[in-house]
Formats: sequence, structure tokens, C-alpha cells
Amino acid sequence: MSARDPATEKRLAAEAALGFVQPGMWLGLGSGSTAELMVHALGAQVQEGLQIAGAVPTSARTREIAASYGIPLCTLDDVDELDLVIDGADEADPELNLIKGGGGQLLHEKIVAAASRQMVVIADSSKVVSVLGAFKLPVEIIEAARRPLIRQIGELGGEPTLRQSGGGAYRTLEGNLILDCDFGPIEEPAGLARALADLPGVVEHGLFVGMADVLLVGRDGGVDVIRAPERSPSES
Repeated sequence: MSARDPATEKRLAAEAALGFVQPGMWLGLGSGSTAELMVHALGAQVQEGLQIAGAVPTSARTREIAASYGIPLCTLDDVDELDLVIDGADEADPELNLIKGGGGQLLHEKIVAAASRQMVVIADSSKVVSVLGAFKLPVEIIEAARRPLIRQIGELGGEPTLRQSGGGAYRTLEGNLILDCDFGPIEEPAGLARALADLPGVVEHGLFVGMADVLLVGRDGGVDVIRAPERSPSES
């Protein structure tokens, strides 16, 4: 058996996602290494004549790449609803619950995903897990709530660590902090998502529950297409 090639898997997934893009769409453009490959591929199609209405980037890096290809950029002030967002994930379970935020853009990624009719997630095969939680869950918080939230997250079963960068605390685009929280296996992601959202001082967390519609997984020689199970109206 040949060793898997993560770079090839990411490229295959990224290119497959463009099959969901139709002319005239309003798009959300995700963040991270796999999403960046998708933006490069989308940019090449735009330069070849594909016309889209506009695209909302979820990070400065994504915006920079998209602009370099002449992809028309916009914000959520310009459109009521996006047709499609394509983004990566740090982990994805069989029900397409996700952990995102390893790159620190979870707030913008979730805002854009929530504003989209459809979310397509692209990933290499290492990101697919039976149960979420091997990847530490990012939780974006305001600085004033750091100490009480460390205690409260501990009471929920997590072990939070303040994310560091450049010799100091990592700061998001809004100047917030991120706690990377080890909960072990997350058997009930929906319940944990609700519990974290209820904590005062939590800006956003990296659990994307019931948001992804399709997961494209690059594997040796092809792409697996995994669709989310049918959800009740209360879950959508």
C-alpha cells in the first residue's frame, strides 16, 4: 500500500468543490491550506471567464489570494444570503459536525457559513474522524473573561490552554484571545456547543454543528463525497 499524499488529497478535494460553483453565485471563501488551494483554482476559472456575483473572504490571506485573480469581492453588507461557502476543517465526524479554528478565523468562518444556503467542506483524509476531539477545540474569548472562563471550561470537562504567538498571547482580528481546549472525545458536540455558547465572555467556539451539507474528502485516486444526514427543522 502506498503512503498517502496529503498535498494531493487536499488538491483533489479543493478542485472537486468547484463542481458546486455555478455562474452568478454569491460565494463564501474559507480559510486554511485546503481552502487556499480552492481559491487558486477558482481564480483560474474566473480568469478563464467564469462570472460570479461576488465572494466574501473569511481571512485576510484568502482576500489577498482572491484579489490577485480578480475575483470580485464583497462583504455581507452587500448581499442578504450567500449561495455557497467552501471551507476546510480541522476535524469532521460522520454526521459532518466539525472542529474549525486552528488558523484563528473561526468567528468569521462561522458568520459566513451561517449566511450561506449551502456549506461544502473540503479536507484530506486525515481530517475525518469517528468522534471529534483529538484536535483541541478553539474557543474565542474576550480578555476580561479569561480567568473565569478557564475555570468554567474546566467544569465542563475541558483543559484550556491560552494560544500563543510571537512570544505573547495570540490575538484574533478583533483583538480577542483563543483558548485551545482539550475535551477528549466529544461524544455530544451539540450539547457542548450549547454549553460553551452560554458562557459569558465566549465570543465563539470552533464547533460547527449541523452546518455542513457536503464533505469532500481527497483520497488516493479520487474524492469521497459525504452528505450530511437528514436533519429535523430544529437542527437546521
